[in-house]
Amino acid sequence: MTRVAAYDCGTNSLRLLVADITGDRITELARETTIVRLGQGIDATGEFAPEALARTFAACEEYAAIVGPLAPEAQRFVATSASRDAGNREEFFTGVRERLGLDAEVITGREEAELSYLGAVSGVADASTTAPYLVMDLGGGSTELVLGTDTVEQAFSMDIGSVRLTERHLRSDPPTEGEVAAALADIDAAFAEAEQHVDVSRARTFVGVAGTITTITAAALDLPAYDREAIHGAELTAEQTADTTQRLLGMTSEERVGLPYMHPGRADVMGAGALIYARLVERIGRRVRDAGGELRILTSETDILDGIALGRARDAQA
Repeated sequence: MTRVAAYDCGTNSLRLLVADITGDRITELARETTIVRLGQGIDATGEFAPEALARTFAACEEYAAIVGPLAPEAQRFVATSASRDAGNREEFFTGVRERLGLDAEVITGREEAELSYLGAVSGVADASTTAPYLVMDLGGGSTELVLGTDTVEQAFSMDIGSVRLTERHLRSDPPTEGEVAAALADIDAAFAEAEQHVDVSRARTFVGVAGTITTITAAALDLPAYDREAIHGAELTAEQTADTTQRLLGMTSEERVGLPYMHPGRADVMGAGALIYARLVERIGRRVRDAGGELRILTSETDILDGIALGRARDAQA
C-alpha cells in the first residue's frame, strides 16, 4: 500500500485526492475541488491574471492543511491546459512550491490524455462494458479524446473547453443563436482535427469525465442534489445529452446557480461545456453507427485525478 496525494490544476478548478493505493484499488481519504478559474482571460492575454493566481494559491494553502496530517509517502502536482499557455507561469510554479513544497509539472496533452484514460477506465470497466473505450475529458481550456483497450492506443487534445469557449463566444447571458453557432463552428473544427489522430468509429464504450460532464449527467437525471454514487456509471443517450444542453443553454447563469446539483463556480461556463459535450456525443455516435457499431455513453466520477494518484503509486512502488 502507498499513500499518495495527487493534485490536478486545470483551467477552471484545482482538485486534491489523498488515497491509500493497493494495486489498482483506491481507498479515498480526502477529495476536494475548488473553483479557482486559473485560466481566467488567458485566451486573450496569454498570462495568468493576478486575481486568478491569488485564488489558486489560497486553495493550495487550504490543501496543505488537509494533506499535512495525512502524511502521504508520495505526491504529484499536475498542471494542464492553462499552465501550458501562460507567459508568466514561473510565478505560478513559485507560488505552488512555496505553499505545498513540491514542483508543479506541466504535462503534455498526450500525458494528460493517458492519465485521464487510466483514471476513467479503472472506475467503470467491468464485465458489462465493451472495449475499445473512448474517454472524453472536458476541461476549462482543453478537451481530450483517448481511445484504448488495455492501454491507450490513440489520443488527441483539442483546444476547446468550457472557459475558453465561454470567453471567446458566449458573452450574452443566455447566449444568442449567433454566439452558439460560432461556438459550434469551433467545436466542429476541433473535432475534424481530432479525427485525424483518433479513430472514434472504433469506440464501443464512451466514458465522459470531469466536473462539467458529471454536472450535465446530474441535470439529465434531474437529481435533487449532487450525488456522486448516482452519477458514477450512469448511462445516458445522445438525446438526453442534447435535451439537457438546450435546457442549460437557455438558462441565465443565475438560474443555473439555483440548480441543486450545480457548483456555483461552474454556472457561468456550463452552457459552453454542455455544448461541447452534446456536439461530440452526437458526432461520435454517428461515426460509430456509420461503421456498423453501437455506442454506450457512460459517466465516470473517476478521472485524471485518480489517474495521477494511480500512476504516482506505481512509480513509488517500482
